[in-house]
Amino acid sequence: MCYLLFFRLERLRLRLHVAPLLVFSLILALIGCRKSQQSTTSPPDIEVVEVLQKDVPIWKEWIGTLDGLWNAQIRPQVTGYLLRQTYKDGAFVKKDQLLFEIDPRTFQAAVDQYKGQLANAEGLLASAQANQVKTQNDVNRYTPLAKEQAIPQQDLDTAIQVNLGAKAQVDAAKAQIEAAKGQLASAQLNLGFTRVLSLIDGVAGIAQGQLGDLVTPSTLLTTVSTVDPIKIYFPVSEREYLDYVKEHPDEDKRHLRLQLILANGLVYPHEGQTTLVDRQVDVKTGTLRVQGLFPNPGNVLRPGQYARVRTIIATRRGALLVPQKAVSELQGNYQVAVVGSDNKVQIRPVKVGEKTGTDWIIEQGLKPGERVVAEGVQKVRGGLTVNPKPLTTTAEAQPAPAAPTR
Repeated sequence: MCYLLFFRLERLRLRLHVAPLLVFSLILALIGCRKSQQSTTSPPDIEVVEVLQKDVPIWKEWIGTLDGLWNAQIRPQVTGYLLRQTYKDGAFVKKDQLLFEIDPRTFQAAVDQYKGQLANAEGLLASAQANQVKTQNDVNRYTPLAKEQAIPQQDLDTAIQVNLGAKAQVDAAKAQIEAAKGQLASAQLNLGFTRVLSLIDGVAGIAQGQLGDLVTPSTLLTTVSTVDPIKIYFPVSEREYLDYVKEHPDEDKRHLRLQLILANGLVYPHEGQTTLVDRQVDVKTGTLRVQGLFPNPGNVLRPGQYARVRTIIATRRGALLVPQKAVSELQGNYQVAVVGSDNKVQIRPVKVGEKTGTDWIIEQGLKPGERVVAEGVQKVRGGLTVNPKPLTTTAEAQPAPAAPTR
């Protein structure tokens, strides 16, 4: 109707013979129509959510590095040529299982040589012992004769000196035998070292040495890691550590139950536990190194992997929750749009706490049951009258995950 009046007014203006009074009447009618349209405009629809109050677990999350429970570097203990590899790369091996073999011929020759030296030393001992028996007999025979002056005293003294020399020869022969035994034992030990064995049960890595290589005690052949259970190390800030210790003064009850989020975003199905805290704070980062332990059936987890580790460090009793989208931040100040009982909007500053899932804990500024605009302050202004509607299911945020984002 208004547009029709406006159109007629324009046509009348083009006609100079139209009476001014009629034009003025049409203008008043047009103004009245526009005022009627403005008076019928309804308040805008705004989706709101109520401030919830409930107990909320407080999660913390860190980036950790997995490591074997035990990591044994397999190195040869003798120098020689690598003859063969007896395990499959990446396979599970048992303690004392043969992994590599070094050419044993040089070491077998040394064993045979020291066996000959031992046999020779044993022959010398037998000869020295027989000679000492003879010289001892001479001393025993000359002693009573010298007392009766049947023989000169000098003969007895000579016999005693000869006997002492024979005893020294026996001792020297025994020493040679012990030396030969030691050399033989060392040679046999080196011969045994040509068989490179696994020191622990675990998964053996890819071999670093190739067949025919000249290896030495400094050569790393492979590494064997015990991965079930498997360790994880993650850094905790000094403040986080002190806050947790304050809430848990009993040292025996400070072990935390851990969850692991893998690189593909999946939660590891087995729960772990903290086992120890390092003895000192890293002065460069201000963090403490914490160790956790996870069961690892099937050896799914491997040393060197990065993963997120999380745990509940506290429970906030009666916490007030609003969606994170309902909170607006400007230069470190936070505010929400509160819809009062008169459906008018009030922009209210708030103090926020931790994030939990898609929600934010509000420490100050709100009361349970109050209504806040679900999509942030920027959509409305203070004093605006709105038509509040509950947040629809399709617009609601997804349920909070098991742990919050930091």
